[in-house]
Amino acid sequence: MLKVSRRQFFKVTGSTLAGSSLTLLGAAPAPAMAEVRQYKLARMTETRNTCPYCSVACGVLMYGLGDGAKNAHARIVHIEGDPDHPVNRGTLCPKGAGLTDFINSPNRLKYPEYRAPGSDKWERISWDDAIDRVARLMKEDRDANFIQRTEDGKVVNRWLTTGMLAASASPNEVAYITHKVFRSLGGLAFDNQARV
Repeated sequence: MLKVSRRQFFKVTGSTLAGSSLTLLGAAPAPAMAEVRQYKLARMTETRNTCPYCSVACGVLMYGLGDGAKNAHARIVHIEGDPDHPVNRGTLCPKGAGLTDFINSPNRLKYPEYRAPGSDKWERISWDDAIDRVARLMKEDRDANFIQRTEDGKVVNRWLTTGMLAASASPNEVAYITHKVFRSLGGLAFDNQARV
C-alpha cells in the first residue's frame, strides 16, 4: 500500500494543476502545440492492383515515389490492403503484406528469358519473341498430336499433349476467355492455380 502524507498529496496535485493551467494559457513550447504531422503518403502516387499470390485475388493499394522527372527513379515504397475492394476489404495476409519486398527484390524476374537446349545460360528475349515462340510451339504440338476421331470412328477433337494452368488472380472474365480459347483448341488438360 502506498503511504502518502497530506503534505505530499497537496504538493503533487498542486504542481499538476499549475502545470496543466500554464499549458492551457500557452506556456508550453510552441512547436509541440502547433505542429501537425504530415501524412506519410500525401506526396505519393497511389495505384490500385491485385495481389499476385493466391486465388483470393485481394485488392492492394501501392504507393510509389517518383514524379517522372528525368533523373528520378520511381519505386514502390508502401503497400496496403484496399478498403474499397469487395474481396479483402483492406486486409492482407502476411504474404500480401510483404509485397514491397517481392516488388523491390533484385532477384525478381522482369523480362522473359530463354535457355537453349544444352545451354547453361539464360538469354533475355523480347515479349514479342516469347509470345511468338509459345504460339509456334503450341501450334506444332497441336498439329502433331491432335486426335480428330477415336479408333471406332467417334468424333472427339482432342488435344491431350499440352495442358493449361490459368492464373488465379485473374478476374472471372479473363478466366472465362482463357477457358474458352483453350477448349476451342481441343485441349482437355485445363486447371487453375486457385485449385492447385
